[in-house]
Amino acid sequence: MATPNKKNHDRPTTGHSWDGIEEFDNPMPRWWLWTFYATIIWAVVYWILFPAWPLVRGATAGVLGYSSRADVAAEIAAADQANQVWYDQLMATDLNAITANPELERFAVNAGAAVFRAQCSQCHGAGANGLRPGSGFPNLLDDEWMWGGTMEDIVQTVTYGIRNTDFPDARYSEMPSFGRDGLLTPEEIDQVVNHVLAISGQAHDNALAAAGEQVFLDNCASCHMDDGSGDAFVGAPALNNAIWLYGGSADEIRASVNNARFGIMPGFTGRLPDAQIRAVAAYVHQLGGGQ
Repeated sequence: MATPNKKNHDRPTTGHSWDGIEEFDNPMPRWWLWTFYATIIWAVVYWILFPAWPLVRGATAGVLGYSSRADVAAEIAAADQANQVWYDQLMATDLNAITANPELERFAVNAGAAVFRAQCSQCHGAGANGLRPGSGFPNLLDDEWMWGGTMEDIVQTVTYGIRNTDFPDARYSEMPSFGRDGLLTPEEIDQVVNHVLAISGQAHDNALAAAGEQVFLDNCASCHMDDGSGDAFVGAPALNNAIWLYGGSADEIRASVNNARFGIMPGFTGRLPDAQIRAVAAYVHQLGGGQ
């Protein structure tokens, strides 16, 4: 077996040897060292000129006084100033006349979309479709409006909310708990559930539905109307279609009749400027179901 040739050398090694292979301990290239020194000098200069070292409150300011936060604040202030002209015009325009000015409508819808994403999408969904069926958060894409879908109605709802205790002008209605409070017997509840299934076009028991019609007229029609079409004046939803806030199965309807529903929406007056409330109302109104 041949023995590999080993060249004699006088260069220092690290002392490691593996299978006859040694590692030289050569000095770093000069260009590499000078580059390394330059980066250290650059870092020191940067520390002096710009904010760098964190302190208990804030950080070292740097001799140039530069602040990216200040730049962002200045840009936001400039954008707000540019938008203020449009917001002033939005406040001065009658709600029903906004669509007559295409530029103003475009601004209102775009501004309202931004407000919606930040303030409303958590409940109503990023696409305004109400998160999921039966969740209790209304779909804003259809033409089903519990409290009315005109611009004035939407502004009122957004401004003061629904069933919250923060504002006396909040929209308010309360459905009785017919089962929990003993207002209806279990048999009557089964009857009225089947009647609601019948008027909404779902599978039902004919005998129970026929008996439930009178139960409905005696206990539910004062808010939901005789035909189940609902009444926006008191926030009573329509029951004669396939749009359900809390679900339209027999079990879900029975749960609503037994224990009632009491959804709450916050009011945004004081949280949003009036102009932004108008803008988000314009956005919601144009989604497809505005009245």
